[in-house]
Amino acid sequence: MTESVLEFSGVRKVFRAGKARVVALEEVSFRLRPGVVTGVLGPDGAGKTTLMRLAAALLVPDAGRVRVLGHDVAAEPQAIQSVIGYMPQRFGLYEDLSVQENLDLYADLQGIPARARRARYDTLLHMTGLGPFTRRLAGRLSGGMKQKLGLACALLREPPLLVLDEPTVGVDPVSRRELWAIVDAQVREQGMSVLLSTAYLDEAERCAEILLLEGGRLVAQGSPRAFADEVAGRVYVLAGVDLPPRRLQRRLQAVPGIVDALLVGDHVRIVTAAPRPPALQAHFPDQPGLRLVPVSPRFEDAFIARLATRGAEGAGAPPPAPPAPTRAAPPPAGTAEDVVIEVRDLERRFGAFRAVRGVSFTVRRGEIFGLLGANGAGKTTTFRMLCGLLPPSGGTARVAGVDLRHAAARARARIGYMAQRFSLYGNLTVAQNLRFFAAAYGLAGARRRARIDWAYAEFELGRYRDFVAAQLPLGFRQRLAFAAALMHEPEILFLDEPTSGVDPLARREFWQRVNALVEAGVTVLVTTHFMEEANYCDRLVIMAEGRILAEGTPAALRARFRTPQNPEPTMEDAFIGLIEEAA
Repeated sequence: MTESVLEFSGVRKVFRAGKARVVALEEVSFRLRPGVVTGVLGPDGAGKTTLMRLAAALLVPDAGRVRVLGHDVAAEPQAIQSVIGYMPQRFGLYEDLSVQENLDLYADLQGIPARARRARYDTLLHMTGLGPFTRRLAGRLSGGMKQKLGLACALLREPPLLVLDEPTVGVDPVSRRELWAIVDAQVREQGMSVLLSTAYLDEAERCAEILLLEGGRLVAQGSPRAFADEVAGRVYVLAGVDLPPRRLQRRLQAVPGIVDALLVGDHVRIVTAAPRPPALQAHFPDQPGLRLVPVSPRFEDAFIARLATRGAEGAGAPPPAPPAPTRAAPPPAGTAEDVVIEVRDLERRFGAFRAVRGVSFTVRRGEIFGLLGANGAGKTTTFRMLCGLLPPSGGTARVAGVDLRHAAARARARIGYMAQRFSLYGNLTVAQNLRFFAAAYGLAGARRRARIDWAYAEFELGRYRDFVAAQLPLGFRQRLAFAAALMHEPEILFLDEPTSGVDPLARREFWQRVNALVEAGVTVLVTTHFMEEANYCDRLVIMAEGRILAEGTPAALRARFRTPQNPEPTMEDAFIGLIEEAA
């Protein structure tokens, strides 16, 4: 192939939303290396999805030129669309059609001859593990299986270029690993070129090259190793500290010269602004044994350091600590009232299907308790029962001392809930959403005005108050949803995959806020597919097929999978190990 696979030359793309004018991409130029995976990364609003849609010939540039496989996007969009594979963030599966019917439909749309289909179907169904499920409706597949079906539809014609826009968002680590195995096999065996955007920084390490976007501009291009080398000599873990890691992290985030402090296993990993260790003793006089241990840099360290030094919002400095709840002080820890969530033999059936079966656990006041599991494990169903949104089919569930079978409304008044998809009203403005949720939680008068003003100030939403929620950047939609969940100063906070799809900077900012709330006495129950976030939990359970596989602290669960070959297993290692043991 004499032409480059993909080439951007001075590309500019502008969108208009009402009277507002948004420059999505500005003077972007690069050439894609053939036969490798190229990653596209950047914070929310950087222009990643716009770049992917231009590469897929779904948009045309306002200035500059985009060429795909020798074709000009502006002149020959259909020629490009007929040969590439494209999988958007929310792939358009037809949920009332079966797996096989979806494959047939996309084969028809792509003009694949009937005689060539059977062999390709067999290959893709084997590759994705969907062979036993061809008759199942797509709407009844787990999140991970839906993504694999979407990828199979994009690969039907063995495209020379595969464009994947955040294909692993919202899927569990096992499904994520399987998706990457499929992509790697296409590159290795077919010589396919892949352009892939992702919110997972560990996935960047798997790419041959990275395009780093910020504010619509391409600010850097290179291998993950080249990025990591930029922060060589500036990355450490702390040792000799007699503090809980979460509290240590929070204190480090306020130290000048530290641009990132991240929980990694039992340690806190820091990145410094300058190539010299910070003088920490002045900030930790109570920790005489504290010492810094240099470690090898990763792409993630360089990513955060670059954006922090460029003044990206939320990087390198913690947000103000939320004020402590103003309700009456909770009872002292260790009393009978210390257990705030109690679940015994919880069941939930949908017809003959048992989504949750025999689940039992307790959560104590002031804990962060994690509920982890593969897609379809029953986490969200359990969450909805504990929030009083779904009645249990059996067993007991008590939240804040209230039996959910008899007084769910009373319990709901004491909890905050942040759903997977941010339960906002997309056609209402930020101000209207905040007023609605304040009223829904029974706030009125001066207290209602005070809490809305608090939300504007605490989450920096003031400049967006007249924006329709659906038009907010994803990170600010998350802030708005979090503010709505905290409007009535709840004692217990339910967070159902709250950081799915948001960029790494927004995830860090989010957890800073959660940690501040926990220090103020709030109890948190959280689900997440980001296994590094499990390290923030005091205790957690891992579920599969509606049951609990394991329960304990993150350290104890990781220790189960320590081997001479892997002396420092991650939470992802533990999660995958437990799921594979159960299988």
